[in-house]
Amino acid sequence: MKVVVTGASGSVGTALLRCPGIENWELTGIARRRPPARQPYARARWIDCDIGDPAAVPVLTEAFTAASAVVHLAWAVHPRRTDPPMNRTNEAGTEHVLRAAVAAGVAQLVCASSVAAYTPADRWTRVEETHPRAGVPGSAYSLGKAALETRLDEFEHRQPGIRVARIRPCGIVQGDAAAELGDWLLSPWLPRSVIGCRALPVPLWKDLRLQLVHAADVATAIRAILRDRAVGAFDLAAEPVLSAPTLASLFGGFRAPVPRAVLTTGAGPTWRLGLQPLHPAWLGLADRACLVAAGRAGRELGWVPEYDAVTACRELAAAMRADRPGPSPPLAPVRPRLRFGQPTHQDQRPERSRAAESGG
Repeated sequence: MKVVVTGASGSVGTALLRCPGIENWELTGIARRRPPARQPYARARWIDCDIGDPAAVPVLTEAFTAASAVVHLAWAVHPRRTDPPMNRTNEAGTEHVLRAAVAAGVAQLVCASSVAAYTPADRWTRVEETHPRAGVPGSAYSLGKAALETRLDEFEHRQPGIRVARIRPCGIVQGDAAAELGDWLLSPWLPRSVIGCRALPVPLWKDLRLQLVHAADVATAIRAILRDRAVGAFDLAAEPVLSAPTLASLFGGFRAPVPRAVLTTGAGPTWRLGLQPLHPAWLGLADRACLVAAGRAGRELGWVPEYDAVTACRELAAAMRADRPGPSPPLAPVRPRLRFGQPTHQDQRPERSRAAESGG
């Protein structure tokens, strides 16, 4: 089976290349930055391609020709200020992938969406795949995933001959992604060695609840979808739901009870000054993102996560504490130079992300 994977050098792509049971696949990886020629990347043939570039369509079409399936994982989650604009990669890039899939006659397409696409529900309600998908207001990432869902609905309607599946995972973690996630979450001023210290206060609001899933378990879900030629949406999350005190104990010593409004107020100016990378829109998304049941994946794919959420989070925290780089360029970002007065990462407000795309 020939499978082409966009964003194949990222966290889920790396896990997919390591996934048992794919030894007989003929793999092609698409990446803006080619990974090193060692395992697991040596398992694939690589094509350098920025999917957001208008010139990408013929490159992708040629790569997709004769493929049994395309797995579209490429997505700019929290790019640095110097990276291509989010919407260029996410909206234009996805459109280029869909156009190339049609031109190449691809039979099966698997796209990575997110639980962030769901319209907020009651805090402790678990939603299923039929829940509305309007996203969380104020979050470019969430609204981008909601727009992806709408585009996939249209694509399915217009291309009934292509089997389309979409995964909607919660927060995806693994040790190999520690440097990338640290680049998104933690100030470059913070020594990573303090993570896990019992005396470290972790500022979190009382009602925070978080679902996580290990990247390896996301990869096994994708493998099962391709194996069964499954269609439709599949929520992916491991148990248990993590509370603020549990998260604080895993990443530090204790929860410092700080209201979310206070954290959000502080995140704005510190992000703008480049003191820390986390845009305040991420706090709003963390507070309002839906919890999911992930039952359909178990019933129809036989999917059972190997890692519980606590174990996955503990692996991430240990790798962050060790300041361990990942095995590919996206997973081993160079620590940004400390430039006071300039954000390190792109604005996560929807209107500002579109302004950046148009050069405004």
